[in-house]
Amino acid sequence: MDERSHELGHAPVGRLLWHFSWPAITGMMCNALYNVVDRVFVGHGVGRLAIAATTVAFPPMIILMALSLLIGVGTTALISIRLGEQKKEEAEAVAANGTVLLILLPLCFAILYFFFPEPILRLFGANDEVLPYARDFMHIIMLGSVFGSLGMGMNNFIRAEGNPIMAMSTQVLGALINGVLNYVFIFHFHMGIKGSALATVTGQLFATIWVLSYYLTGRSLIKLRLKNFVPRLPIILNVISIGFAPFALQIANCLQQVLLNKAVLRYSGDLGLSAIGIMMSIGGLLLMPVLGLSQGAQPIIGFNYGARQYGRVKETLKKAVIAASCVSIVGYLIIQMWPLKIAGLFTEGDTALISMTANAMTVFFGMIFIIGFQVTCSHYFQAVGKAKQAAVLSLSRQVLFFIPLLLILPHFWGINGVWRTAPIADALAATITAGFIFREMKLLSKKESAAEAQMTAVEFTRHRYC
Repeated sequence: MDERSHELGHAPVGRLLWHFSWPAITGMMCNALYNVVDRVFVGHGVGRLAIAATTVAFPPMIILMALSLLIGVGTTALISIRLGEQKKEEAEAVAANGTVLLILLPLCFAILYFFFPEPILRLFGANDEVLPYARDFMHIIMLGSVFGSLGMGMNNFIRAEGNPIMAMSTQVLGALINGVLNYVFIFHFHMGIKGSALATVTGQLFATIWVLSYYLTGRSLIKLRLKNFVPRLPIILNVISIGFAPFALQIANCLQQVLLNKAVLRYSGDLGLSAIGIMMSIGGLLLMPVLGLSQGAQPIIGFNYGARQYGRVKETLKKAVIAASCVSIVGYLIIQMWPLKIAGLFTEGDTALISMTANAMTVFFGMIFIIGFQVTCSHYFQAVGKAKQAAVLSLSRQVLFFIPLLLILPHFWGINGVWRTAPIADALAATITAGFIFREMKLLSKKESAAEAQMTAVEFTRHRYC
């Protein structure tokens, strides 16, 4: 077996989780910085309406991310499992089919957008004042949609084959280019919000080129062979089945964002729309380290589950949950202690926006300290290919709790009801997740005992006849 695959099955779990997670965390933080950097620069260089426009543009960008995750996560899980089963050729076929889908799906969505740009942006919360800014931003983002999809999706393939450093470098490269070009395009070339969008697309383009160079120069464990690019329906259906959970989660996030946009626009106007945009950027920064830990654990869990080493699966999950919980607790404390300073990073002199954002954050993120447990456990089911359980847990916060609460609470508390939906939804989702994971760990313990008994019987037979 290849050295990287051997490490997944035999190296100490704690060291292995760190080895995979810190590059994933760094990479995910860089992904989150795309939105943060965009909003910081347009907030200081263009103004409040530009921040509101990026908030309106966020739902279609979430849909693009959803398509990338549908294919990227599903393909990654299958690659990890096939490598654990020592079926490298099947893993390569999965990777090639996933690459084809990463091109076709965002291309179709972009074409749909350009047929109906204004209705789509109004659906996502744009009013007459915000619409011109949102249109300028979103047109450029859609033109580069394939680059973002390929870079994000194929980067997961790299992580699945045991090369997290390369996966991290891709995301760091894209984020650095985005940050530098945002400053240059907005403050030197005076391109306004168009400059921010162009910087984002350029960063994604260079990240995609970097990923493709990894595969085309022969450095990868998994090879992208021309014969495997012929679509295979069983592979595609399997990829979509496993990737449906994160896809559905992102679609739910999109619906949640649309409802949030409309709710704050109704109760607070453009000011609330700008505030929720800032909060989504901060929430992304808080969530990305947790997602990075989950991504770092995924190839370890998937490989060892495929290899029937269930003790290592449980150990990996336990350590990932502890680490993710520590991260989310730190994020909670930072928000509660310095809300005004955090809000002030996104604008200069707009005291009304800073005050509203700071007050809203302390409530909206009031239960974020439990998000590490909920996210890591729901991603466990993705890693082992249990699509139904993963879908239920991934959707529980948004679909079962957040969206219904968002439709109800503002009728009683106005804008404060909008902010209070999040902590209540987080608490309920964590409770549901605890029940699922407790049952799964009992089942995994039974499988572990059965595997140990079978191994003992084989050893006994071997000693008896040798």
